Amino acid sequence: MVTLGVRGPIPKRTEERRRRNKEGGEVDKVISKMPEKFVPRPAAKNWHTLSKEWYESLIVSGQSDFYEPSDWAQARILAEMLDRLLRGQMNGQALAAWLSGAADLMTTEGQRRRLRMEIQKRGIDEERPAAKILKLYRDRVA
Repeated sequence: MVTLGVRGPIPKRTEERRRRNKEGGEVDKVISKMPEKFVPRPAAKNWHTLSKEWYESLIVSGQSDFYEPSDWAQARILAEMLDRLLRGQMNGQALAAWLSGAADLMTTEGQRRRLRMEIQKRGIDEERPAAKILKLYRDRVA
């Protein structure tokens, strides 16, 4: 079982870093197995308004470009749990316990980066402006 144990800010992806010296070892990179046209399930109609707004905001947010199916599954569960919390059907302790278990499965981008693992999307990483700028900078320096 993987234990996070690493605290502090979430590290940047390797292509966004300026320094390339040893900062904790190599990063394991894998290519995503997710279909290129993955569409997350819509918000449940019966969710509390705030829960729906939060989930729907994820769909249009920039960080969702990096979400894997496990991230979307976790987002749906969190939206459902938020709905139950807002309706008084669940307490915060249950949410904390679930989040702790999900962290062990590396289900989010931040958790994966803390463990020095990156999933590269097909065709997305090369198109990201930060990656292009850093590549140009590295080419000039080299």
